[in-house]
Amino acid sequence: MNTGTHHAHHAHGHHGHGGAGAVAEGLQIAKDGYVLVPETLRLTAGEEVDYRFRILGKDGAPLTAFAETHEKKIHLIVARRDLTGFWHLHPAELGDGVWTARLNLPEAGEYRVFTDFWPEGADKGLTLGADLAVAGTYEPRPVPEQAAVFEVDGYEIGIKGDLRPEETNQLVLAVHRDGEPVTDLQPYLGAYGHLVTLRLGDLAYVHVHPDGAPGDGETQPGPEIAFQAHVPGPGTYRLFLDFKHEDVVHTAQFTVVAE
Repeated sequence: MNTGTHHAHHAHGHHGHGGAGAVAEGLQIAKDGYVLVPETLRLTAGEEVDYRFRILGKDGAPLTAFAETHEKKIHLIVARRDLTGFWHLHPAELGDGVWTARLNLPEAGEYRVFTDFWPEGADKGLTLGADLAVAGTYEPRPVPEQAAVFEVDGYEIGIKGDLRPEETNQLVLAVHRDGEPVTDLQPYLGAYGHLVTLRLGDLAYVHVHPDGAPGDGETQPGPEIAFQAHVPGPGTYRLFLDFKHEDVVHTAQFTVVAE
């Protein structure tokens, strides 16, 4: 079972982004000859800015050839280091290898930025990470306790399943609204749900996607979305689920302890 199914240029091409023996991603700013070069290192809380960055290839030149993964060339994830804030953005290409995304972080603190991408012709994708400081009055928060249900924007999202290190774990998330199952989820980035998992402490990055895909004749548009997740080790993890319903993307957040 794959822990991250990437759709490359061919319609039914599947590439694993992890799996048994998966290692932590996102801990390095440079890996396998690729380097993340952020132009934005510091910003002010509540100020909307263009977050700009480049990715350098093995030859030291800006990387410009990417395979699309989940309908995008680069996925940009921004998270507070205490994992109480999460943003999933899709940057625009400015040319000459420069990428930009509008970013407005309402609270001060230390943040981590992740770029998830697949170089054209490479046999796997990778995730590079860099720190981002946000100036202002910083108030650290504890990670929310584990809970079986998360409420967001009038929806209730339940989670079932355990995380066991060094195993492939099935997690099932179910979307309800006003107590009724939601059965008309819309595809978002080629799936009915998009899940990112980060480990508290070092922010190890685990990018997982659901079993099946919209239009495969088997996968239903809710209420349940099943994922296969393989975490790199024990710890407290934060799970961020993006789902789309009635043309709006919502994000549910969970705390799960892997022991």
